[in-house]
Amino acid sequence: MRPPSPHPDPSAPPFNAPAARRLRAALGMGPEHVAHGLRVSYGLPYVTPDLVIAWERGTAVPGNPELTALAGVLWCAPGELIGRPRTLREHRIARAVAPEDVAHAVGMDLRGYLRMEERGDWRGNERQSAALARVLDLALPDFVAVTGREGKLADLLHSAVTTRWQAYVRPVMKLAPLDKGVLEKVLQELHQDYQGHMAATLSWGGGSRSASESGRDFLDRIVDTFWTAVEDRTP
Repeated sequence: MRPPSPHPDPSAPPFNAPAARRLRAALGMGPEHVAHGLRVSYGLPYVTPDLVIAWERGTAVPGNPELTALAGVLWCAPGELIGRPRTLREHRIARAVAPEDVAHAVGMDLRGYLRMEERGDWRGNERQSAALARVLDLALPDFVAVTGREGKLADLLHSAVTTRWQAYVRPVMKLAPLDKGVLEKVLQELHQDYQGHMAATLSWGGGSRSASESGRDFLDRIVDTFWTAVEDRTP
C-alpha cells in the first residue's frame, strides 16, 4: 500500500474538503469512524483519523482510489466530493478526457500540451482555444479562467465600474464573447451598484476610509459578480 502524501495527486479531480466534512458530520461520524471504514472495508490500512482530518482541512488530498472509498464510507456519490474545477488539468480530469485526446483535438503535440497544462499557461491561438472549449465542454467563465484571461477581465471590469462603463463594452467582448445587449446591461448595472454603494457608504458618515474598504471589497468580488449578473440576464 502506498503511504499517504500531502501533495495533490495530479491524476485526481479537485477535492471538495468542506463537503467531506459536512457529509461526515451529517452522519454523526467522527474522523476515527471514517478512518476505520476505509481501513476495514476498503483495504487502506494507512488511513488514520489524522489523515482524514488533513483531507477535510485541505492540507492533504485523497487520490482517486481514496476518494472513491471515502464516498463509500460517507454514503454519497463520488461527484459530491469533487470540487469545482479551476485549472486546465482539473477540467480535463473531471471530464475523464485523456491528454492525448485534448492534444489531438486542439492540434498540438502531446508534450507541448502537457507543458501548458503543468504550467497553467495556455498559449493556444483562437482556433485552438475554441477547440479546447469544445472538447472539455467549458462554460464561458471556465474558458476565460483556464485560458489565462481572468486577470485581464478583472482589470477591465475594475475600470468599467470606476469610470465610464461604455468604453469597456468592446474590450470585454474580446475577452468574453457575450451578447452585446446583455453585456451593456450588466456593465451598466455593475457601474451603478458600485457608484451607489460608494455614495451610500459616504452618506452614512463612515468617511473616506470606510468607503475605500467597501469599494475594495466590491472590486475583489467583481469577476464572480459579473458572471452571476450575466447568468441572470441570459435566457
